[in-house]
Amino acid sequence: MQKILLPVFICLFSFSKVLAQVPTKQVRALRTLQTLTVDGNLDEADWQMAPDATDFVQNWPVPGKPETHKTIAKVLYDDVAIYIGAILYDVAADSVLRQLVKRDEIGNSDYFAVYLDTYHDKINGYGFMVTAAGVQSDTRFSSNGQDWHWNAVWHSKVSIHDDHWAVEMKIPYSAIRFANREEQVWGINFKRQIRRKNEAYFWNPVKPSVSGFLNQSGQLLGVEQIKSPLRLSFMPYISSYVNNSPVEGSKNITSMNLTGGMDVKYGISQSFTLDMTLVPDFGQVQSDNQVLNLSPYEVQFNENRPFFTEGTELFNKGGFFYSRRIGGKPLNYDQVEGQLAEGEQIVSNPTTSRLLNASKVSGRTPGGLGLGVFNAVSANMFATVENEEGERRQILTQPLTNYSIVVLDQSLKNNSYVSLINTNVARRGAAYDANLTGGLFRFADKTNMFSLSGRGAISQILDPEKQGPKLGHTSSVTGAKISGNFQYDFTQVIETDTYNPNDMGILFNNNEITQRARVEYNIFKPFWKMNNLYTDFAVTYSRLYKPYTFQSLTLNGNVYTTLKNFYNVGSYIHIQPVQNMDFYEPRVEGRYYVVPTNILVGSSLSTDTRKRLALDFYGQYRTFQENNRNSYNFGISPRYRVNDKLSFRYNLDTRQASDDIGSFGDNVRNDSIFFGMRNVKTISNTLNSSYIFTNRMSLTLRARHYNSSAMYQKYFSLTENGNLTEAAYDVKKDVNFNTFNVDMVFSWWFAPGSEVSLVWKNAIATDGIDMARNYTDNFNRTLQTPQSNNISVKVLYYLDALMFKNKNINQKIPDILTSI
Repeated sequence: MQKILLPVFICLFSFSKVLAQVPTKQVRALRTLQTLTVDGNLDEADWQMAPDATDFVQNWPVPGKPETHKTIAKVLYDDVAIYIGAILYDVAADSVLRQLVKRDEIGNSDYFAVYLDTYHDKINGYGFMVTAAGVQSDTRFSSNGQDWHWNAVWHSKVSIHDDHWAVEMKIPYSAIRFANREEQVWGINFKRQIRRKNEAYFWNPVKPSVSGFLNQSGQLLGVEQIKSPLRLSFMPYISSYVNNSPVEGSKNITSMNLTGGMDVKYGISQSFTLDMTLVPDFGQVQSDNQVLNLSPYEVQFNENRPFFTEGTELFNKGGFFYSRRIGGKPLNYDQVEGQLAEGEQIVSNPTTSRLLNASKVSGRTPGGLGLGVFNAVSANMFATVENEEGERRQILTQPLTNYSIVVLDQSLKNNSYVSLINTNVARRGAAYDANLTGGLFRFADKTNMFSLSGRGAISQILDPEKQGPKLGHTSSVTGAKISGNFQYDFTQVIETDTYNPNDMGILFNNNEITQRARVEYNIFKPFWKMNNLYTDFAVTYSRLYKPYTFQSLTLNGNVYTTLKNFYNVGSYIHIQPVQNMDFYEPRVEGRYYVVPTNILVGSSLSTDTRKRLALDFYGQYRTFQENNRNSYNFGISPRYRVNDKLSFRYNLDTRQASDDIGSFGDNVRNDSIFFGMRNVKTISNTLNSSYIFTNRMSLTLRARHYNSSAMYQKYFSLTENGNLTEAAYDVKKDVNFNTFNVDMVFSWWFAPGSEVSLVWKNAIATDGIDMARNYTDNFNRTLQTPQSNNISVKVLYYLDALMFKNKNINQKIPDILTSI
């Protein structure tokens, strides 16, 4: 610790004139006593009486420019919901683009959106969007960013007219949260996109040069004497599966099963909600993108399970929560082979844990204090092994495990906050437990020009077989200029050699002290042939925490622009100007590999996405000051929109590394650490297509083939000074890895919040040392290997307790059937 030289952050804030602030716009909501029909026609009398929100201002591509086509937004409310109406004028009906896409997508469409900051803290809020094709999207805002996975049950309708289109929304109070006050003052903003012109407008101006979004909202006044209703809803489901899977030594086996469960939402109070999933079923989520992993780090997968993607913004604060740990690979999955007796073989070893239940409570008090409590339980998991006589036994791979998170998040003035987070993993029996306590903060000045932010955490590994917990800690602090054309930041991060958050979070490597200085200069208004220009340059210097020794020095530069023809072009450069010390590739504590100086350059291009045919492209090249070592990546993604219902997108990604140097699993023998020189080729092909029948019914297909092979040319032994000497190695480490997945999904949202889905999934995986002659031969061989097929039907129905309030259930059932 005494050797650690903590740098002094000196932020030189020069005195400058504060730009004149544009007065915040206000709009008053009108209480309605009418029974409004959400049909997209604002023909009720109260719509005519409601005050107008007009004079929208362009945000893109020319910030500050007045609107060319008039937009009028209005707000009504009653005891049940808030209503948003908008009239969006245009030159003709056929000028309004309206591609049909899945829910939560925009596509090639005009759209209208409303953003509500119900606590008026300028950090937390909601967004509701409707395209001209009637497709809904919704999102939540927090200090953690934007959560597009959040879904609410609300109503909307669109109508198209000769010289305008109109949208009407009904957002029930059960879908949002707000303070218990006689008079509400909310932040509000409206947005309009005119797709054919690629223009975006806001009612209250949103300047791209100013940090933050909700803090640039207007104000909604006049909402009085409303109360949060009973928020109790049930989403029971039933699903049926037919599985056809290969079994070693026999033909495919077909099995069937029927499952059921329920999700429950309950409004504990005005501001807090309980979400529960009982006997969850995630069998229909998109297949993971499996890859060949030659690195010493684990592969991080996307989260596709709805319960873990919706409404988790509080739990994701600070980056301490990696939800794939829950229901992920059992703790001792990789240790089963070492427990086999002579003559035994593994019959089954599940790769995922079975989740029994999960629940979360979250909300925010009128004083801006956010509280989140998350808990989940996974079952005992066993591997089954069999001896030569056919006798079977089970090996425990993970005991009953409880996962929990508690978050406190206090919103402060000036887009600031402080947060406290605790994560805990408790396992039954002798297996170790884990705990992490962390905090984070952000303070910004009144002008929203400068900020100071940071985070810190202490991790504990509680092993009953060892005396005392194993403690580790991390801390970081950043001082930054966050607004204006010229911005910069200075950051220091410390991670001790014993810091380990990976029982609930994900960290690829610890034991580092890193400093980074970054500057950027951006032009937000059009000039010459560009609509904007973003540039940045960063220097990153890293040392080990223990022992305190040099690790790496990296220089990064980026340039990105959108041209006036709406092509996006970017270039970047990554330089390691001195030899870096890689302490992780050897996979042995205390040893390192000297990485030669190298340079990586790359660029990207995206064409105008309004066209039927659009193209995304990227390419990069990296070369080392060592032999013929180099690599290149290339990717191309054409997309074709046949019409407003049918579209295709194809992705090709390829990588080739020549004379790549790296270690491999089981690379330590007789105190020698072995590395290999290998040629690595990777090709990934992905086809996505969709046919959207209506704004509530869709058919999508995703097919992905991934092939990665590594052919070793030489083997080396790692010396004490981090260099390599050629050595003999008697085990062939070549690998040819293939996966092929198909996900076809038919989805019908037959009522608000209710869905029928039919899913077909096909999966193939091969992992061997035999190399194919070419890509076509490899692909054909992959398709001829055993494969798994799965067909499932799931019916989920949304039941709101308010549907039955003051009504006889027998009278309500016909209404439900009519909605279907």
